[in-house]
Amino acid sequence: MSKERKFVFGRERRVQVGVAAVGFLIACAWIAKAEEEVPPPSDSSPDYLAPAAPEPTPSVEINPASQGAAERPYSGEPRRFQYNLRLTIRGVYDDNINISHSNRISDYYFAIEPEIILGFGDAVGRQDNYILLDYIPSGLLYVDHSEADAVEHRIHLEGGHRFSRLTLSLSQDVNILDGANLGDTTDTTGHQVNLDVSARTRLNLYTSYLKASYDLSAKTFLTGEFNAVIYDYVDFINSEMYSGGLYLNYSYSPKLVIGFGGTGGFNFVDDPNPDQTFEQANLRVVYEATGKLSLNASGGVEFRQFENNSRGEHISPVFDIAAHYKPFDGTDITLSAGRRTLNSGFFPDQDFTATNVTISIRQRLLQRISLGLTAGYENSDYFNTVEGVSATRRDDYFFVEPSIDITITRFWSAGVYYLRRQNDSVLDSFTFYDNQIAVRTTLHF
Repeated sequence: MSKERKFVFGRERRVQVGVAAVGFLIACAWIAKAEEEVPPPSDSSPDYLAPAAPEPTPSVEINPASQGAAERPYSGEPRRFQYNLRLTIRGVYDDNINISHSNRISDYYFAIEPEIILGFGDAVGRQDNYILLDYIPSGLLYVDHSEADAVEHRIHLEGGHRFSRLTLSLSQDVNILDGANLGDTTDTTGHQVNLDVSARTRLNLYTSYLKASYDLSAKTFLTGEFNAVIYDYVDFINSEMYSGGLYLNYSYSPKLVIGFGGTGGFNFVDDPNPDQTFEQANLRVVYEATGKLSLNASGGVEFRQFENNSRGEHISPVFDIAAHYKPFDGTDITLSAGRRTLNSGFFPDQDFTATNVTISIRQRLLQRISLGLTAGYENSDYFNTVEGVSATRRDDYFFVEPSIDITITRFWSAGVYYLRRQNDSVLDSFTFYDNQIAVRTTLHF
C-alpha cells in the first residue's frame, strides 16, 4: 500500500512588516468608543473560538470534527442564505518554531487568514434542513527563516436533511497542513500538535462522517453511522480508517436520551505495518439538565486485531465527552475529553492510545472586552502491532492559552494571546517546550 506523493506549493518572496504594540491596540478601543456604539463582542469570534458547545440532540452523537463552525454568527438578520467574511492577521513571536528538543530556533512570523462561511437553511440551530461551508486558507510568513513559509487550507462542510421519520447528516473536513500543528477551522493558533511526529511535516488529513437516524416510535429510534479518517503524509506512514455502527436509542425523558450499540471497522496502514480490524461496544448519553448545562457522552471498550501476526488482541477503553455550562450571560465554560486508538505515522509496527482533556473559559466584560483561557492535556501511550517489537514511548503534553480581545468598532476587533506548549516524553528526542506571544486583529465584512 506504499504510495508516492508530491506536493508543490507556490512561494512568494519574504516580506517584513512590523508588529503593532499591545498598548496601541488597547488605546484604539477607547478612541473608537467616541465614534460609535457597538454591540457586545461575539463569544464565538472566528480565530479565537473556544471549542463549540455540545448540542444535545436525540441522535446521541458526538462528532468533534463537525462542531464549531455552525456555532458562529453569520449575517445580522435571520435569512435563509447566511454568510460571514473575515480577515484575521496575526503577528507571532515563537521561540521554538520546529518544536525541537535540541535545536531550538526562534523567529517572528505573520499569519494571514481570510475566512468565508456560507450557510443555507438552519445553519445555526441545525434543527431543520441546512448546508454549511467554512473555509480558512492560511499564509505563514517567517521573518528570518523563509524556508519555513507555508500555505495551509482548512475546510469544513456539513449539512442535514429531515424527512418524516428519517434524518440524514453529513460532515467533511479537509485539512492540508504544512507545519507541526494539527489544527482545523476551530483551532488555527496551535493547540493541537502533531505529537506523534513532533516535527514540521506535510500532512493531508481527511475526516468524513455520515449519520442516519430513524424514528421507531415516540420514545425509540435507530442511529446508523459511517466514519472515515485518512492520514496522508508526504514523508511518513499513511493510514486509513473506515468504520460503521448501529445504535438503539431511548428517550427516557425530554432531558435524557440513552443509546447502546456497536461499531466495527477496518484500519489500512502502509507497509511494513499490519492492517487491523476493530470492534467497539458503546453506551451513549445526552443530558440537558437546564438551559445552562448540557452533556453529550459516549463510552465503551474497543477490541483490536492485527493481520498476519501472532500479536494478541488489544483491548482498550474508548470514550468521548463534551459538556457546556453557561452560568451567566457573557460566561461560557466548555469541557471536552476523549480516548481513542491511532496509528503511528512515525514508528513502524506501532499504534498508540491518545487520552485528552480540554477546558475553555470565556468571559465578556464591559460589552467590549472578552477574556479567554484554554488549557488542555494529552497522554500518548504506544504499543506494538507486531510480535517482538518494543514500544516504550510515553508522552505527556499540555498547553495553556490566556487571551484578551477587544471590539474596537462594529467591523474591527483586536487582541493578544500567549500560548505555552510542552511535551514530556520517555524518549528525550520527542521532549520539547514552546512559547508564543502574539497580537491579532480581525476585520468583519
